[in-house]
Amino acid sequence: MSKVVKQMMMSSIQGALGECREVLILDFSRMDGMAVNQLRNTLRKKQITLLGVKNAVARRALSEIGLTGAADVLTGACTLAFGSDDIVALSKEMSEWCEKIKTIEIRGGAIGSTPLKAADVETLSKSPGRRELLSQIAGLILSPGAQLAAAIKGPGGKIAGQVKTLADKAS
Repeated sequence: MSKVVKQMMMSSIQGALGECREVLILDFSRMDGMAVNQLRNTLRKKQITLLGVKNAVARRALSEIGLTGAADVLTGACTLAFGSDDIVALSKEMSEWCEKIKTIEIRGGAIGSTPLKAADVETLSKSPGRRELLSQIAGLILSPGAQLAAAIKGPGGKIAGQVKTLADKAS
């Protein structure tokens, strides 16, 4: 393959990834073409893209944009999966599909220069996503204020209740 063709393929991979710096590497080699196309269409609705790649070209293209962690996993027939809200949501979605379709194999992935093994992706799929973590942090931030408001309101509420009871008895 000529350098020009390889450069075009690298540009295509980099263009498809855009600003995404989180990628999973999957093996779809045991699936038939129709099933893969149906899976691609389903995942496209969830903003997840699947991209079949040549390993040497993908390794070079990914390293140029800072995804050096994926280099060790790119062996054999590989498909890149990227997109979604974050790497946790992506790993959850792909893990669900691996459970449904036993012929899909997650080989690993990368978050920037950090490599992920298949076990790491499985662990990620069981952890809370970005939205869940943000809501937990917001709850923790608001918790002291809610406790303070309850402490301030508590004695005043008791006194108001006692005054109301006395007023009801007097009338």
